[in-house]
Formats: sequence, structure tokens, C-alpha cells
Amino acid sequence: MEVDSVLPADPAAPSSTGHGFYRAVSGRVIRRSAGFGELTVSQIGVLAALYPAVWGAGQLVTGALSDRIGRKWLIAAGMLVQAVALGLVAAGSAFGVWAVAAVLLGAGTAMVYPTLLAVVGDVAHPAWRARSVGVYRLWRDGGFAVGAVLAGVVADAFGILAAIWVVAALTAASGLVVAARMYETLSRPGAAPAP
Repeated sequence: MEVDSVLPADPAAPSSTGHGFYRAVSGRVIRRSAGFGELTVSQIGVLAALYPAVWGAGQLVTGALSDRIGRKWLIAAGMLVQAVALGLVAAGSAFGVWAVAAVLLGAGTAMVYPTLLAVVGDVAHPAWRARSVGVYRLWRDGGFAVGAVLAGVVADAFGILAAIWVVAALTAASGLVVAARMYETLSRPGAAPAP
């Protein structure tokens, strides 16, 4: 079974779009938004560190969790958590709100990233698994490029907050597509194979 037959549209592309977009503009939003001029450099550093710290540590839990409960719902829920986090970045105007957003974005990303790679491992035969990971990574990393262009166009036309909302909406839509269209790929002993 080919990987692209499992995922109707690459859910990692919007995830990558959100990830790259968050990292690129979060500092600008923080510095330019009302009340953000009062943030110290160390507070901005904390906000920049929270996301990858939660993401990195969280993967240790969520990767193992996906081996126990399955892949589909961790991916769908993770995308929706990321969308909420991006919405908080756009709607927020204080350090505490952005700290919560960074933690949520890290948690959502931790739910999605190791689980998507596990999906590739679930469905790819060992003879073509590395090629499948390459195709997955092409689409996933392509999300960074698409996100940069899309965010730039939207930001130029409507402002940076509108761009954040667009990325949040695309991320939420991706989570909903996964919930509606993806089938569970984790094989359980004695379970019937997925259609």
C-alpha cells in the first residue's frame, strides 16, 4: 500500500506551514502588537524556547502513545491543537497568552510529527520505506516553502494577523480532513486489516 493512499492530502504540509510560519513571525507579532513593547528580551526568549522544548520532550510521550492507541486521532487532534495555538498567537496581546500558545503549539506538533512518521512505517514495505519517507519529507518540508509564500502574500495584502489566521484555518482544515478521511494504520494483533 502506498503512503499517499493512506493520507488524502498531506497533513504535514499545513503543519509545516504553521511551524515555519510561527517561527518566522512570532517574534515580529510579539514586538509589533499592542502591549508587546513591554516584553523583555528574556520573555521573548522564553516564548521562542517554549515551542521547541514542549515539542521535543512531548514527542517522547506521543510517539509511544501512538504505538498504544493508534495514529489517526493523535494526528487529527494535534493539527487542531496547533490551529488553536496559532489562533491564540493572533488573538493574544500578553506574555501569558503567548506562552500558552507556544506550549499548545509544541504539544500539537509533538502529537503530529512522530505519529506521521509512524504512519509511513506502518504502511511502507521495508524495500521502499526510505523512498516513502523521502516522499513524505518532500511534502512536509514543502509546507515550509508554501507557508512562507502564502503568509507573505496574505500579510502584504491584509496584514500579519490575517496571515496567522489563514495558517490557523488551513491547519484546522487539515486536522478535519484527517479525521474524516484517514484510516487507522496501526496494526493490532488479531485485528482485521484496514480497507
